[in-house]
Amino acid sequence: MASRRYLVPLLLVPLTAAAALWLFAWPVARAAPRGLPVGVSGPQAAVVSLEGRLAVAHGSTSFAFHRYDGERSARHAIADRDVYGAVVMSPAGTTLLTASAASPAVANLLQQAAAGPAAGHPAQVRVVDVVPLPATDPRGIAFTSSLLPLLVAGIACAHLAPSLAPTLGRRVGVLLGAAVLTGLAATALAQSWLAYLGGNWAADAGVVALITLAVSSLVSGLAALGRTAGLLAGAMLMVLIGNATSGATTAPELLPTAIGWIGRLLPPGAGAGALRGTAFFDGHGIGRDITVLAVWIVLGLLMTVLGARRAQRSGHPHGAHALGAFAEPAAGGTPAAAVSTD
Repeated sequence: MASRRYLVPLLLVPLTAAAALWLFAWPVARAAPRGLPVGVSGPQAAVVSLEGRLAVAHGSTSFAFHRYDGERSARHAIADRDVYGAVVMSPAGTTLLTASAASPAVANLLQQAAAGPAAGHPAQVRVVDVVPLPATDPRGIAFTSSLLPLLVAGIACAHLAPSLAPTLGRRVGVLLGAAVLTGLAATALAQSWLAYLGGNWAADAGVVALITLAVSSLVSGLAALGRTAGLLAGAMLMVLIGNATSGATTAPELLPTAIGWIGRLLPPGAGAGALRGTAFFDGHGIGRDITVLAVWIVLGLLMTVLGARRAQRSGHPHGAHALGAFAEPAAGGTPAAAVSTD
C-alpha cells in the first residue's frame, strides 16, 4: 500500500510535465498560416497571379485574401484589424504593408513570403510597417510577457477573496475592487516606466481590469462549486490551457485551427486580443473579445452565487470553508457552518 501511495505522485509529475510541454510547445512547433487574412491590391491579372503563387507555395487554405482598390484602402483595413497586412502592386513596384503591433510573427512571415520566389519580383518589394510596435518593445516580448502576471493576479484574488470577505456581497466587491486596482496599477506601469503599451490610458486599464476580473470570477466560481479541486481546475484552465492557446506570442491564425478557436474563447486569448486593440488600434476589432470576457465574468459570478447558496443550504463545513465563512460552534459543541449572501 505504501508503494502505491508514492507511485501516484511519481507518475503524476512526469505526466503533468508532458501535458504542459505538449500544450505550450506543440502549437508553436506547428505554427503556420491557416486562413490568415491578408489584403491584396493591384491589376486583376497581377492579383490573381500573386494569389496563385502564394497558394502553391504555402497551401490553398493558408491565406484568406481580401482585395482592395488601392494602398489607402488597404491601410484602412489593416488599421481596422480586418487583415494583418497587404500586398499593393502598382507600375512603380510592389509594397508590402505590415502591422507588427498586430503580430510580429505574422509581419515576419509576410516579409518572408514577399521576398520568396512566390512574390514574383522580390527586388521591387518595399516593406512599410503601418502599425508598428513601440521602440521600447520592438519584438512585442514585453506585451506577451504581461499576460501571465494578470492570470496569476486573478487566480490569487480568487484564492484570497474568501478569507478577506466572509460574505458573498463583500467577496464580489473584493473581486471587482482588485480587478480595478490591478488595471490601474498595471497600465500605469506599462505606459509610463516600461512604455510598451500605447493608446488611451483608461481604455487599456479597463481591458486589464476585465481580464483580471474574468479570471478571478471564473476561478472563484469553480472554487465555490468544487472547493480545492475547483480552484486547481480553474488555475490549470487559465495558466496551462488558456495561456498556451492564447496565440499572444504568434496569432490565432498561426495555431492549429481547433487550438486557435479554443484560445479565442478563453479569457487569456480574448484579453490579449482586446488589449492589442486598445493599445495599438484605437479600439478597433475588440467587440468579440470584450464579449468573451464579459460572458466569463457573468458565468463566474453566477457560479460563485450558486456555490454560496448550496453551501448555505447544506450547512457543510467544507462547503463553507470553500466560501470562507464559518459559524460559531453551536451550544452542543457541533460546528454549524453558515454563509451569508449579503
